Amino acid sequence: MNRSTFLGAVAAVSTATAVPSRVQAASDLPISLETATGTLYGTLTLPPRTPAPVVLIVAGSGPTDRNGNSALGVRSDTYILLAQALGARGIATVRYDKRGIGASAAAMKAESDLRFDTYVQDAAAWIGLLRGDARFSTVTVAGHSEGSLIGMLALQHANADAFASLAGAGRPAPAVLREQLAAQLPPEMYAQVDAAITRLQEGHLVPHSSPELAALLRPSVQPYLISWFKYDPAVEIAKLRVPIAIVQGTADVQVTMADAHALQRGAPQARFVVVDGMNHVLKYAPDTATQAAVLRGYNDPTLPIDPQVVRTVQALV
Repeated sequence: MNRSTFLGAVAAVSTATAVPSRVQAASDLPISLETATGTLYGTLTLPPRTPAPVVLIVAGSGPTDRNGNSALGVRSDTYILLAQALGARGIATVRYDKRGIGASAAAMKAESDLRFDTYVQDAAAWIGLLRGDARFSTVTVAGHSEGSLIGMLALQHANADAFASLAGAGRPAPAVLREQLAAQLPPEMYAQVDAAITRLQEGHLVPHSSPELAALLRPSVQPYLISWFKYDPAVEIAKLRVPIAIVQGTADVQVTMADAHALQRGAPQARFVVVDGMNHVLKYAPDTATQAAVLRGYNDPTLPIDPQVVRTVQALV
């Protein structure tokens, strides 16, 4: 979708993120999932008419909460906006705090115990919970960023009806990390990271790293990285046997069109949607010329979610 088409779409579907006046608004209700190590808490956005299709929104990487916001400085409200837009169209959603985050903080006992597969098991359990709820007619998984890989793996263990990858990586995490870090770090520091990533890929812990790299390579997070690095999203998406949509924005500075095309090669039958000017948090913010401009695109909750994302997810359910 080019810029002129985007503007036309906004004018034509101005109710995409608002509730039509003749339709009762969806309600936000608490929902929870019991796990072996504690309770995960979320928000169910439920339209007035049920049974309704439901979309499970799986959050991206890091300390991202159920609303799409992060203690690292992201304040986009992306998942709230997606839930509201789908609710206005009669589609229920569930968004949840990952273990260790927000209201689900107590469900993670220690960071060193966390594995990527833990998040996969949690998403699969949410799918099972929704599948057994008579208020829902179908279950669709929408995984954003890292949540895309989590979602496609969860679908291999649970019975969902469709899958949407929203700005999801299409290459193994080591390749994406190397690409991102090579552009940010001085050569000598990048060399340390490159060697550490190689060791983690081989399944070995890194005994020493510089203090500057502690956020990425601290000992407590290394087991998680090892468990994450073994997956190739393009391989995993090929295993799905449900309708799939792959959505990618051209202004995304975290996940590139190369990732989207890798996913497309893995699932050539999928609906492939490229949104001109959309950033990583699914909003029209094409200015990537400076870091300040990029950050503005992540920190304005008044920017609406791109209508084409909403329409694509709606078409799947």
